[in-house]
Amino acid sequence: MPQAAALVEFAEAALSGDEARQARARGAIHDALGAAALVDAAALVASFSAVVKIADATGIPLEAAKEEATRDLRAQLGLERFRPQTAVPGVD
Repeated sequence: MPQAAALVEFAEAALSGDEARQARARGAIHDALGAAALVDAAALVASFSAVVKIADATGIPLEAAKEEATRDLRAQLGLERFRPQTAVPGVD
């Protein structure tokens, strides 16, 4: 796929929190593919981010590896107090 490396870097930069890296990645997409492709790439990253947040908010169970990796942080933040309640009485 043409410009695949630039698109992967754009997605990874978006998640990195590094503003300089994000700016470079945006520039690379814009220069190589144009403004419309930059908008499409940003929309795709945003969509995936939103889907994850929606899944988390609905109470979809946390994968075992993520549960283990985040156990201490969740305890420190007291996140267990926000456990979802079931809509069906008697169903866990």
